[in-house]
Amino acid sequence: MILTNNLTSDSACRTFFSNDIYFASFSNAILFDGKQVIHPERLVRYENDMSLIIDDTKSAEDKKRRRDIVVKTDVDGVCCLFSIEHQSTIDKNMVIRYGNYEMTEYLKQLKNKKLKRLVPQVMIVFYTGDKKWNAPLKLSDYLDIPEELKAYINEWKFIFVDVKEIDTSKIKDEQTRYFIEAIQEMYKGNYEGLHRRIKMNRDNFIYAAIITGSIDLIRDLPEGDEIDMCEGTERMAEGFRSEGREQGILVGRSEGKLEEKRSTLKEQLEIKLGTISNNLELQLTNATLEKLNILTRNIFNITNEEDVLKIIN
Repeated sequence: MILTNNLTSDSACRTFFSNDIYFASFSNAILFDGKQVIHPERLVRYENDMSLIIDDTKSAEDKKRRRDIVVKTDVDGVCCLFSIEHQSTIDKNMVIRYGNYEMTEYLKQLKNKKLKRLVPQVMIVFYTGDKKWNAPLKLSDYLDIPEELKAYINEWKFIFVDVKEIDTSKIKDEQTRYFIEAIQEMYKGNYEGLHRRIKMNRDNFIYAAIITGSIDLIRDLPEGDEIDMCEGTERMAEGFRSEGREQGILVGRSEGKLEEKRSTLKEQLEIKLGTISNNLELQLTNATLEKLNILTRNIFNITNEEDVLKIIN
């Protein structure tokens, strides 16, 4: 049983990709067009001091310079490192962080006298935010380079993947594919997209809901390790249809949806903080749906009312 109050978007994603099958299937789809180059049975977790650190405070993560999930495996007999770095928000410093990760690892390898050659690294930046990424994807995006110097400036770029744009047909493992598709459909508010006759891992559906801020979907989930999405999402969608919403579609501008979101957030904040002040309740009442969605995605990081006000103001 997942304790959802212990999970943030980052830790939910890390937990999902800690499964070797999911990691390999996702990486093969993104890097090799679905060709099975990375084999899950040959993955080895790469030293805990560089991966699997469950610490979602950005300052701590920056200080430690640790990637989310790092594995070691072989490609054509050559040892390689693969990693997935999850981003739930836009980070204008991502290219610099990426370069820092890689060079720190190479410097570490240089100190290992047993290595005859450095181990190559490949990192995927997996972005699951609701907004379009508008930050640099390569080092030259930061620079104004005189024409005479362009041939001499080193480039540094990372492999960027937006969950909303992934072609899931290239993902061979069905549970990995269902996970990505669930995130995509949740962002669209498309219950008909979820309403399919498939068996999805229940925990993975919860992770997808946490990543997208769709916490209200979790409350009515059937019990069991797997859920029949035809049965489960029918129950979820019915509540929205019965309130006069267009079938299968969450209408973001609907006042009814706003009230539902506010009510849910007030309940969650009262549970988390004990009570909420009249001022905070007023601020929640005046907040836009976009601000409320951001607050929902960060609900597990809230420790006091000031945290809430920083998000919705």
